[in-house]
Amino acid sequence: QVQLVESGGGLVQAGGSLRLSCAASGRAFSSRAMAWFRRAPGKGREIVAAISWSGGITFYADSVKGRFTISRDNANNTVYLQMNSLKPEDTAVYYCAAAPRPDLHPSMHTSSGMDYWGKGTLITVSS
Repeated sequence: QVQLVESGGGLVQAGGSLRLSCAASGRAFSSRAMAWFRRAPGKGREIVAAISWSGGITFYADSVKGRFTISRDNANNTVYLQMNSLKPEDTAVYYCAAAPRPDLHPSMHTSSGMDYWGKGTLITVSS
């Protein structure tokens, strides 16, 4: 069992930055790939970024590439999402998720490919 708790959301102006944190508890965090998803108003949940168990391999959605950075601290069971140059279209609820595997895989690009989920944190980017 893995429990995930996101923090760091809030209101920010376009062009600003935020850093999300996802604190994990339970066993085997360091052996799991992790990801951030988001659900914008009126849209489905989409993957934003993912990171392998070691942090050595990362994936980014085209819409955030070059602006967002995913990282992890296995010693402290935490995953981060640094978000820069935020745009109004980044407004969404952001979710942390844990995969049932250590490495990245295309199955992780959909919700069904992830094992555990946090409750989400809202980010609102004003124009």
